[in-house]
Amino acid sequence: MAMEAHDIEALIQAAFPDAKITITDLAGDGNHYAAEVIDESFRGQNRVQQQRAVYAALQGKMDGPAGALHALALTTKAPA
Repeated sequence: MAMEAHDIEALIQAAFPDAKITITDLAGDGNHYAAEVIDESFRGQNRVQQQRAVYAALQGKMDGPAGALHALALTTKAPA
């Protein structure tokens, strides 16, 4: 089952309440999204650490072929 952009945003926002989050549906199919997450907690972390934290916030929604979210192009960074 596909996910809505607002559902993805809500999961990320719950883990990163002060983050600036932008979700874009890349294919219009509810399965392929891009997300930009800007949060102060990322400062001092490398990109892999940042992205792992966001994937953890998705609570398994991307796990395996039966996951609700098929693809997420993720951009993470600390605020400028």
